Amino acid sequence: MTAPIRLGADIGGTFTDIALECRGRIYSTKVLTNYTAPEQAILDGIDVVLAEAQITLADLDIVIHGTTLATNALIERRGAKTAFVTTEGFRDTIEMRTENRFAQYDLNMVLPKPLIPREHRFAIKGRIGAHGQKLAALDETALETLADHITAEGFVAIAIGFIHSYMNPAHERRAREILTRCGLPISISAEVSPQMREFERFNTVCANAYVRPQMADYLTRLQARLKDLGARCPVFMIHSGGGLISVETAAEFPVRLVESGPAGGAIFAADVAQKFGLPKVVSYDMGGTTAKICLIEDYAPKTARTFEVARTYRFAKGSGMPISIPVIEMIEIGAGGGSLAWVDAMGRIQTGPESAGSEPGPACYQRGGVRPAITDADLVLGKLDADNFAGGAIRLSTDAASAAIARDVGSKLHLNATSAAFGICEVVDENMANAARVHAVENGKDISDNVMIAFGGAAPLHAARLCEKLGIDQCLIPVGAGVGSAIGFLKAPFGYEALASNILPLSGFDAAKVNTLIAGLKATATGFVRAGTAAPIQYEITAFMRYVGQGWEIPVALPDRDFTAADAEMLRSNFCENYARFFGRAIEGLEGLQIEIVTWSLKAQDQRAKPDQIALTSGGARAAHKLSRAVFDPSRGEFMQTAIIDRSHLTPGARIIGPAVIVERETSTVVTAPFDVVMQSDGSLLLIRKGATI
Repeated sequence: MTAPIRLGADIGGTFTDIALECRGRIYSTKVLTNYTAPEQAILDGIDVVLAEAQITLADLDIVIHGTTLATNALIERRGAKTAFVTTEGFRDTIEMRTENRFAQYDLNMVLPKPLIPREHRFAIKGRIGAHGQKLAALDETALETLADHITAEGFVAIAIGFIHSYMNPAHERRAREILTRCGLPISISAEVSPQMREFERFNTVCANAYVRPQMADYLTRLQARLKDLGARCPVFMIHSGGGLISVETAAEFPVRLVESGPAGGAIFAADVAQKFGLPKVVSYDMGGTTAKICLIEDYAPKTARTFEVARTYRFAKGSGMPISIPVIEMIEIGAGGGSLAWVDAMGRIQTGPESAGSEPGPACYQRGGVRPAITDADLVLGKLDADNFAGGAIRLSTDAASAAIARDVGSKLHLNATSAAFGICEVVDENMANAARVHAVENGKDISDNVMIAFGGAAPLHAARLCEKLGIDQCLIPVGAGVGSAIGFLKAPFGYEALASNILPLSGFDAAKVNTLIAGLKATATGFVRAGTAAPIQYEITAFMRYVGQGWEIPVALPDRDFTAADAEMLRSNFCENYARFFGRAIEGLEGLQIEIVTWSLKAQDQRAKPDQIALTSGGARAAHKLSRAVFDPSRGEFMQTAIIDRSHLTPGARIIGPAVIVERETSTVVTAPFDVVMQSDGSLLLIRKGATI
């Protein structure tokens, strides 16, 4: 049977990456993202890879798409005019947030403003209790009046979030029925995020409604243009949890797309880790706008139920906008190739979070950008070839880069362009190292014994230096690293995670109730997966548990079977074991201390074959090279004559002694002096610290 022809398309803040899997080969390209018509960049990139593979759009069997458009709309506040309808007394929940202060002694703490201003938030009488009981009837007359107001005021979307609707959604569903006559898309929190904690749930449903019209319009245009050009295949989206969903589901729940691009990168890294048998990996994804760090253990990325968008303080949890959906957990900072460099009031070099993007781009692009970016610094330091950037599609100007760096950074610190460029790169590398350390510490891990997997257009340029700072001895640069997230889309399963908060004390464990709840979650998740595949489905069940009175829960994996009353003891034992792993020991000896299950999760995904195993090699004979140029080596603090080698000219087992630069169309791998690099049997590059062993 012929393998299906699959295409992955990842829209980033600077570049749009395309990866085509056809007849056992991967064809890929990068094109600049088109902000006014994002689908045009996809079509332009598709034209390139289809021409290389000598096929047409009609030959495609599936298109898989991920995008940062929803994320950017939230960060830049470019969403729809949205009305938020909530329970009387809870109008200001999304503005008051929680009692937690991430910077306890900062009197000038800055928090993100709520997505929906107070004058667009409307309180309605009616109340559901914490156990799902109706305490007060819904004021339907007020909702009828509100429908007229929403229509008259020109709102474009509606979000509904009532207190305790995760236990009983009846009031939210009735409010939707009444407000349907407004003719607007309506999101209800019981469907978008049926989890306890009102601030996070309300904020999530507001975010979903806020980006829904824009995303629905974009997805409709993309499908229409693909069809007009001859495509007959379905389009699927990758969601933030790393699975594939239909375009219709994505249009209804676009908040699930917020971390879709980075999720593809984590899946890509997990697939590489499994292929090489690496159980402990830190993935490093640096593109044109952001850099992402993710921990991968036992070939699976770490996941979470909540993450934050638009943090006002770079690494501070609680300083951003919480989105309560299943997500691959990672830390993300504004440190991409297009991130702008500047000098703050204290005379310190800073990078990001503002990015030059694709328009106007870094100064060296010569597209109107005049402010220096990290790409400009990389060019000045010799890491990039001005004539062969992006395979020669973009000609870079070293003079423009030097002038921008000297003017905006060097002149303020009395440094020449080279020293200022070195400072810029050191700052961004240290910021990424700090982000990795913070992420590891927050998860109780030491990553010095991990293998790094680096991908994205800019990551291979900085990976060796990052390994130096983190004490990591090995780093893999996979084949197709420059478009890693798009390739990750091709590896993603059809999957969906259904969640429900329903507090159940172990002392009153009701097996029948649990089986009914899980069956409902399984039916929901299976329905989403079956929209894309008829393949066998595997299920993962997780209970989020805590001691009664605690503020947060820990995940406890459960078997996929019907439960009995005797399973209460199994749950207690597994919880205590996991609690000890998280916090050192379980709490014992306190009379009356109870354990409860707060939230239930069921993840469904189709089964995928494991990749063929490959053994890492430390290489043999040194490979010869003909070209070289001066490249600044940060470990030596000076320019060094550096070997320049085309990746396609290396053979398996070939070893290059650092310093060196391995070039290819979509990225370049900078091997600093403390490292050597070895070509693996599949074409991956392994950076090995001199003196270290595999």
